[in-house]
Order: sequence, then C-alpha cells, then structure tokens
Amino acid sequence: MQHAIKKYVGFFYGLLATVAIMASLYAIGFIIIRDFYTFEVAFLFLFWWLVISWPFYKWHYIKKHKKRYSKALVLLLLLVVTMITDSYFDTADNPLTISLLVVFWMGVVYLAFPKFFLKYKWFILIPYGISTAHFIYVRVFSGDLEYYLNHEKGFALTLFMIPIPIVVVIWIYEQYKWLQSLKEEKASTELALLKSQINPHFFFNTLNNLYALTVKQSEQAPAVVLKLSEMMRYTIYEGKKELVDLNKEVDYMNNFIELHKIRYHRNVDISFNVEVDGNPRVAPLLFIILIENAIKHGVESMSEHAFVHISMQGNEKAINFEIENNYNPSERNSEIGIGMNNLKRRLVHTYKNDYSLDIKEADQLYKVQLTIQLHD
Repeated sequence: MQHAIKKYVGFFYGLLATVAIMASLYAIGFIIIRDFYTFEVAFLFLFWWLVISWPFYKWHYIKKHKKRYSKALVLLLLLVVTMITDSYFDTADNPLTISLLVVFWMGVVYLAFPKFFLKYKWFILIPYGISTAHFIYVRVFSGDLEYYLNHEKGFALTLFMIPIPIVVVIWIYEQYKWLQSLKEEKASTELALLKSQINPHFFFNTLNNLYALTVKQSEQAPAVVLKLSEMMRYTIYEGKKELVDLNKEVDYMNNFIELHKIRYHRNVDISFNVEVDGNPRVAPLLFIILIENAIKHGVESMSEHAFVHISMQGNEKAINFEIENNYNPSERNSEIGIGMNNLKRRLVHTYKNDYSLDIKEADQLYKVQLTIQLHD
C-alpha cells in the first residue's frame, strides 16, 4: 500500500496544482466555467490534471533529462504568454500572437526532431520568416482591418501552410534513408558474422598436429607453420574485404587442403583442379565452406577409401565450382545443414540472384555445384 501511494503521489500533487491554477485563472476572469457545460468542464479538468501531474509523476526521470525538459518548459511558458497576449489585446489575427505561435511551433519541431531541424533549418526558417514578415506587413500596413480580412487574410495565412508539405516530404525522405542505412548496416553485420563462423576447430587441430610434429622433429613442421601463418593472415586481412582476387582464394584453399593431408595418418584422396581464364574477383571465404563441409563430414567420418574431388572452371564472367565426397551414413549428423545455411545466406547477401546452388545426395555421395555470375 505504501509503495503504491509513493508511486502515484505525483497525481495528488498534480491535482493540487491543477485546482490552484484553475482557481487562479477563474479569479482573474481568464476562464469562465458555465454550469450547463458540466461534461466539457469535467473532461478538460481531467485532461489538464493528467498533463500537470505527469511532471510530478516522472520527476526523477525529468531530473536526469533536465536540459531537454527545461526547453519544453520554456516552450510551455511561451504558449501561455501567447494565450494571455491574445486574450488581453482581443485583436483579430494579432501580429504579435501569430509571431509567437510561429516561434512556438518552430520550437516544438526542434524539440521533437533536433537533428532534422538543425540539418534543414534554413529550409524551415527562411520560408516561415518570409511568411511571418509578409503577414505582419499586410496585417499592419494594408489599411483598415476590414480590407485585410476581405482581401489579404486568405493568402497571408496560406503562406504559413505551404512549407509544411515540403518539410514533411523531406522528413519522410530522411526516414527512408535511415531505414535503408539500417538495412545495409544489418546486412553488413550479418555478413561479417557469417564470415566469422568458419569453423575454428581446424586451426586448433592444426596447432595440435604442429605440436606433435615439433616433438617428433619432423621435417614437415616448418611447412605447416608457413601454411598456417599464410591462412591466418589471409583470413584476418583479406577475409574482411568484399571481393578478392580468385588466385588468392585458390591459394588459401590449396593451403587448407595440404594441411588436412598432413593431419591424417592415412592416404586420403583429395584433389583440386582449377581451370579459370584470367583472375576474376570473388567474395572471400565462400568456397572454403564447401571444402570444409566435405572434409569434416566426409573424410573424418570414414576410416578408409575417403575422397574429395574438387574442380573449378570459369572466366571473368562466371565461376563454376563443383565438389563431391563420399561419407559414412552412420556418422552423418545435422551439423551438415549449418554450414550449408551459412553458405546460402552469404550468397544471398553478396550475389542476390546471380548464383545457382545445386545439391545432390545419393548412394553415400554428396555433390554440390555452385555457379556464380560475376559483374564488373
């Protein structure tokens, strides 16, 4: 109970403040309360009670953002001054009232959309400055009030409306650009994440094998260190690029294959045939997903007669990559789909509709054909 009272005590303070303000305004004749408008009066009282209670209810939040809310308070005071001024002078289309209202609404726009307002301030301030100056001129210097009301008022007030659709269109365009940048940023982030998902167990296994080779003082140890160093350098520096030269990608895949051949203590038939004219540019670390998938779920699942046959053909316009491996059905698991899903998502991000991916599986054979259309 005490917690509820403490939480909602702001509405009690708001009620006291609302009553005090209403009584003061009624006493000076600023507002008139009529008996036959009971519903309207009750509704307005409830509305202003909630409005006035909100600062009390959110007092701790307002204290943390006091700079922003101090600006809102200044605007509120400006609106009150405008209302009092208009009531005091009781003049049709009072130039001072209209000018203060223009300043008030400019302040509201600035408070609601500060970055947008500052970026396009001259598109907002200049049209409204001209509109206000024109209004003041025709209102004050057009002659008598009747002439202004009959001949000048319509156009003068219409000038205030003209910039609104222009500003709204600019704002909508800004929101569109912002949404597009969000989509691009999300796509870039997801693409970077997908690149980073290349299975790191390969590097750890290679380091373990390297340790074993150094203990045995094997002559293969220096070659393993060199190849692993080249692969890590490529992954870190080239892997973050959008496109790389195909020959660098082929060198990376060859190093990957050679290190795997060193890992196994049995003969493994892994072949990689490349016939590509020129040196087209492709997305990095893409084909390696298929090779890693074939080795991990094919070679590593079989004790003997394992093979992985890889071929790549193409030119500057298109690349065709084929890979085939056998596997042990009893060792097959769902992780195969993870690598393929990773590949598919990267292909969509990078090549949109300019690729085809064909997967065939039969008689303990797994074959993938990936064709990518390249553009300059």
